[in-house]
Amino acid sequence: MIVLTGGAGFIGSAMLSRLNEAGYENIIVVDSLKSSSKWKNLQGKVFNDYLDKADLFSYLAHFDTVEAIIHMGACSSTTEMNADYLMDNNFKYSRRLAEWALEKGARFIYASSAATYGDGSNDYSDESVFGLRPLNMYGYSKQLMDEYVYRNRLETRLAGFKFFNVYGPNEYHKGSMKSVVYKSYHQIIAKGSVELFKSYHMDYSDGEQKRDFIYVKDVVEVLYKFLTKPEWNGIFNLGTGEARSWNDLVKAVFKALDLPAKINYIDMPDNLRGKYQYFTQANTEKLLSLTGYKMTSLEEGVRDYVINYLLKEDGNL
Repeated sequence: MIVLTGGAGFIGSAMLSRLNEAGYENIIVVDSLKSSSKWKNLQGKVFNDYLDKADLFSYLAHFDTVEAIIHMGACSSTTEMNADYLMDNNFKYSRRLAEWALEKGARFIYASSAATYGDGSNDYSDESVFGLRPLNMYGYSKQLMDEYVYRNRLETRLAGFKFFNVYGPNEYHKGSMKSVVYKSYHQIIAKGSVELFKSYHMDYSDGEQKRDFIYVKDVVEVLYKFLTKPEWNGIFNLGTGEARSWNDLVKAVFKALDLPAKINYIDMPDNLRGKYQYFTQANTEKLLSLTGYKMTSLEEGVRDYVINYLLKEDGNL
């Protein structure tokens, strides 16, 4: 049996699809659906049971044998201001689940975030998790889990992944946290142009702020490889290793639609200016040394997402 938390969410549901593709069906999906439309991400997928996240530990009390826990469930909003909520969801829940998995001998894979790196002044190396300064409480809640792993010398017994900027199908429910690919596509369809934030950093022109954009299909392929390789452990950056600008990203959307690029630069909200990452780029040496996996290029990933999912009425993975 595999327990998949966040299984109705963006990356979790994509992972569910990948597990089904590999023949896994004895899967317990854990999430908190409430009034969200993300239940649609479960349609067409095969799993044994669904649990609300509040019921998971009482459910696990009846099991001693679980093959793996893939923990993608968390609050993913980088602008969430409720620190207690983030502590409970992103740190304490993750720590408790890791402890259960390791006690029972289950494979444990969990999601961290590149938000732990803050402004990047301490580099983007995944060789150590200490000394980082996240710019927001979301990043700090993820940082606490990574530090817990290392302080208790658990990095040789589980696998954690610092996700960089993930985009792709199944993200429609994420509100303000939807990728700029998704937002750009809908802006283009609605008005023929895209809005990007102006730069407030002297080293970056408008739209030339850079991020490491990774396609969700690559993310779940890497996670699946680690599921099948229990000897692969540690905390790893999960990005492409190549920073690209917002301008590049948006132009790729226009190109996929065979339209000329039209970009307007708007003021960044005051509450974001002091917490904005102008550059992220995963150091992927540790990951590549194990997997040798070649990531999809930005242009290829965006085109696949636009043509095969966004342009379709029911474009879920």
